[in-house]
Amino acid sequence: MTAHELFDIAIVGAGMAGSSLAAECAPHARVLLIEAEDTPGYHTTGRSAAFWHETIGGPQIYPLTAASGPWLAEHGFLSPRGGLHIGREDHRATAEAFVAEFLAAGARIELIGRRQLEQIVPGLRPNWIVGAWEPECADIDVAAMHQHYLAAARKAGSVLRVRARLDGVERTGADWTLSWSGAAGPGAARAALLVNAAGAWVDGVAQLAGAAPLGIQPLRRSMVQLRVDPVPPEALPLTLSFDEDFYFRPQGGRLWLSPHDETPDVARDAAPEELDIAMAIDRMEQAVDWKVLGLERRWAGLRSFSPDRLPVFGFDPARDGLFWFAGQGGFGIQTAPAAARLSAQQLLGLPRDAMTESIDAASYSPARFAA
Repeated sequence: MTAHELFDIAIVGAGMAGSSLAAECAPHARVLLIEAEDTPGYHTTGRSAAFWHETIGGPQIYPLTAASGPWLAEHGFLSPRGGLHIGREDHRATAEAFVAEFLAAGARIELIGRRQLEQIVPGLRPNWIVGAWEPECADIDVAAMHQHYLAAARKAGSVLRVRARLDGVERTGADWTLSWSGAAGPGAARAALLVNAAGAWVDGVAQLAGAAPLGIQPLRRSMVQLRVDPVPPEALPLTLSFDEDFYFRPQGGRLWLSPHDETPDVARDAAPEELDIAMAIDRMEQAVDWKVLGLERRWAGLRSFSPDRLPVFGFDPARDGLFWFAGQGGFGIQTAPAAARLSAQQLLGLPRDAMTESIDAASYSPARFAA
């Protein structure tokens, strides 16, 4: 590639966000996808235990989730799981309000009591008596979905550069000139549009491009794989507490458990802390009468949130040619199909389609932070 090869769109970051957007744009434009790591998806995407979960992120995320669900099912990336929020007596009002709010939004959810909870979660301790059941919650095959998007982008003609750490971005006339360095050597390119899809690194990329950061905060989320007795049934749903202080699900005869942590961090290769793992196990043991036999794996990833916890999709109001595709928090995988389609339509001036026609794009625009 010559230093002056011109692309229509350069996308920084090849995780689920960048790869999905590249796949949507590449049939209509020449796309460059730039990734700092050796392989795309090394950080958040590659460490995600993702679900299609109608209530995650709140009612304002639901339109993206609902729009993405049919695409995920059609492409075979969903496996039935079921989702269950559990609470004690002091959570009853919270549970009732939670169910009512999402029923109004269009989600499939119902309030259940102790008898049903006992049938769903074996060994549930007696003080957990109220629940919210989401029958449509499903596991997402994150790796297969990510590879699908990368392959689709490649087939449509996009160019992927890995081991390319961006170190220069300059606005030259109507184009962007980008330069990078890395193990594969230096590189450079020009593009008419620059997309900031760098996950936890988006504010740094924005500053490199001469734009104001939006205050995107990386938050650490930890996970551990346990051997427990009894062996968790594979039909066990994703189980979360109304306090949002733990969740668990089965995985191949083991239990995946998280303290549901959101610890402020910095953009880096995240690792779990011992205290977070200990808290997760303690909280689980307060909910279920299971014995922990061994701790087999632990890992952590970074979930990036904007100040109002909504994603940011759209052109920067003060920097021509810069498009934000950021702040997808813990719902970025399950909303990627609709988010990428909507953003590609904005980037390329394409009309809305059946997937995106009911989504309010303005609610996710970076212009909301302009004041």
